Amino acid sequence: MIEILTAAAIAAGVVIIAGPFLIPLLHKLKFGQSIRSEGPASHKVKSGTPTMGGIFLIAGIVIATLIRAEWSAEILIALFIVVGHFVLGFLDDYIKVVKKRNLGLKARQKLFGQIIIAAVTIYIATTELGIETTLWLPIFDSTIDLGALYYILVLLVIVGASNAVNLTDGLDGLASGCMAIAASCYGIICLLTLHYNLAIFCAATVGACIGFLRFNFHPAKIFMGDTGSLALGGAFAAMGILTHTELLLIFVGIIFVCEALSVILQVISYQTTGKRIFRMSPLHHHFELGGWKEVKVVMVFWTVTLIGGVIGMILLVGSSVAVG
Repeated sequence: MIEILTAAAIAAGVVIIAGPFLIPLLHKLKFGQSIRSEGPASHKVKSGTPTMGGIFLIAGIVIATLIRAEWSAEILIALFIVVGHFVLGFLDDYIKVVKKRNLGLKARQKLFGQIIIAAVTIYIATTELGIETTLWLPIFDSTIDLGALYYILVLLVIVGASNAVNLTDGLDGLASGCMAIAASCYGIICLLTLHYNLAIFCAATVGACIGFLRFNFHPAKIFMGDTGSLALGGAFAAMGILTHTELLLIFVGIIFVCEALSVILQVISYQTTGKRIFRMSPLHHHFELGGWKEVKVVMVFWTVTLIGGVIGMILLVGSSVAVG
């Protein structure tokens, strides 16, 4: 247990110590966030706030994990997924912020990178960890063998989780807070499924996110950017894949799921009927335009994440997947 607690402390310490040095540097380099003209008017004041804070956020996760966790294929995969998405996010932010190309990486370029990450993940997971191609159904506490379809599922989980967390990163402290809660729940899930080493990785993620909230909570002094949000989404996907509880991601990451679905449904509705379901998507903007203060939206979404996480843990306790 001491390794888990110290991993969280180290990750938080790295982020809190690095922040005061890197934030002024990013200011000096003019790595400021561009605010969408079609976004909520209240967000205009955030224009110019430094972004790419994911640099020291992810550094906290990686450093703490390397220091406290034992080297294993499981940890290698988790860090590979995180660092792979960190690189994709960094390139995306660099193109948008430095090269002044608002769209950053093209969607197909991101997808290509995520496919490579998924392919390497599948190879290591099957050859080194011997992960089976079965899928656990939480509510029914039964498993089905997906065969080769399981590899497609892994790709969907990695792409879906990384993009969902990316979409959630739209309000001060929203993504980092939700991820801290979700990773805390997955840390417990790791312990219940005897993935102790991976629990250390979860703790490092929690610590880094909490440390980042020191600078990211409203009013934010820095944003994580795609550099951080894509990597955190990758970390979340790794937690589900490596514990073989992929469907629990839906419950523990219920806010991430709702944010992604709001965008999908909004696009489908507008393109087919010309009407919008939400005032604005992702979902957090819908509540903002409905009159909720930014901090209220964040607090409510954090609470929903906690409820979803508890439900996920309850589904696991007493199941055939949990141990003890």
